[in-house]
Amino acid sequence: MDNRAEVSAFLKSRRAKITPEQAGMPVYGQRRVPGLRRGEVAMLAGMSVEYYTRLERGNLGGVSDSVLDALVQALRLDDTERDHLYALARAANTSPARVRRRPKKATVRPSVLRIVEGLHDQPAYVRNNRMDILAANPLARALLSEVFEQEPANTCRFVFLDPRATRLYPDWERVARDGVGVLRVEVAKNPYDRELSNLIGELSTRSDAFRTMWGAHDVHVFTEGTKRFHHSAVGEMELVHESLDLPGEQGLSITVYGADPGTPAADALKLLASWAASQNRDAAASQADTER
Repeated sequence: MDNRAEVSAFLKSRRAKITPEQAGMPVYGQRRVPGLRRGEVAMLAGMSVEYYTRLERGNLGGVSDSVLDALVQALRLDDTERDHLYALARAANTSPARVRRRPKKATVRPSVLRIVEGLHDQPAYVRNNRMDILAANPLARALLSEVFEQEPANTCRFVFLDPRATRLYPDWERVARDGVGVLRVEVAKNPYDRELSNLIGELSTRSDAFRTMWGAHDVHVFTEGTKRFHHSAVGEMELVHESLDLPGEQGLSITVYGADPGTPAADALKLLASWAASQNRDAAASQADTER
């Protein structure tokens, strides 16, 4: 990742999203740029136009936290955007020689595997910073059965490169934008992760939609929310989800889906569990026949 280019594009994209009216600034004459001008951002942040121009050209080297916080306020960044700006600043002040270019391959601890597999009535899986699913319980494999047809199972690759994704995810565009936002956050945290860069390059080359969304420089983190699915065997269900980072496992997180008792979604999960059990019995019987 070219840190200076990332910083420049991010600051420009945030500046373009704020109107003078939103910032409480007077509007004079015809404006040639969307959003705020550089001078207006500089004034809101309490710095000179020359200094802000230096920052927007991508030079965050040696920038203090107070300057970053001033930018956060001036550009009205939310918590995710603020963290992203700070990650870009850390990358700008870290020598590439000090960054391990080939990090140790992430593995899921046996204790975490037991937790995931012990959630019999809730789909659960562990993913890394590239959206590869590293471990999943049977119900998650049933819910995302089409995603698991590829190796490694990668939700972003499925969303942008598999035409079945628009059926599995009725809110496909929101799911797609959230996934792109997650990758944008991760590339700022891990600018020398070759596999992450390769994934972004692949998706940029093969998907016009990804390329457009990537150019927006929006950021996102998964925490909690709802997501709609349309499963080929069960139909539509709306599930709540929680995503938590795994302590001591950099880049790994666990995601769990569920539904309130007595709701149609809870009934759909029970039906999904029955379907998964049926599929497993059929697979076992077929394997037994083959071995005879």
